Amino acid sequence: MNLHTRGFFHYLGHLASAIIMCVLLCGTVFAQQPSLAAFKVDSLEPLPVVSIPRTPLPQVAEQHQFWDRNNCILFTAVAALSAADFTVTRDNLQSGGQELNPVTRVFGKSTAGLAVNFAGEAAGVVGISYLLHKTGHHKLERMVSMVNAGSSAAAVSFDLAHR
Repeated sequence: MNLHTRGFFHYLGHLASAIIMCVLLCGTVFAQQPSLAAFKVDSLEPLPVVSIPRTPLPQVAEQHQFWDRNNCILFTAVAALSAADFTVTRDNLQSGGQELNPVTRVFGKSTAGLAVNFAGEAAGVVGISYLLHKTGHHKLERMVSMVNAGSSAAAVSFDLAHR
């Protein structure tokens, strides 16, 4: 591995860490928590009690079904790019190349292990998306598929460029 390749993966690791921190700290992840602006920090007086009239809440339309058209397209892209990543990675490993992803490296000793890795990755994307869908985080639900498809596309491009 040359110096430019190491620098690229070093940069990619820092970028992935920054994206994960942004997702963990963003406000939409904690959308159900009360705002800190509602609390009086400068005084120790209790907040006044406000009575809210009891009126029925308006019916909220369901955001979308989990297996809607957009998710089907995204999951198809994830599956196709995972299959492409599997194929290119297997070919590179059989040609004497080396796996750079430490997680995939554990499974990359055999073709079956490599297939399990990429199939599990695609299944994990669907599972995480479903969890985010059920908790009402619909934008993050779709973002998981987009990030995975993008990273698989980048891996395929990198592998094809370094044959």
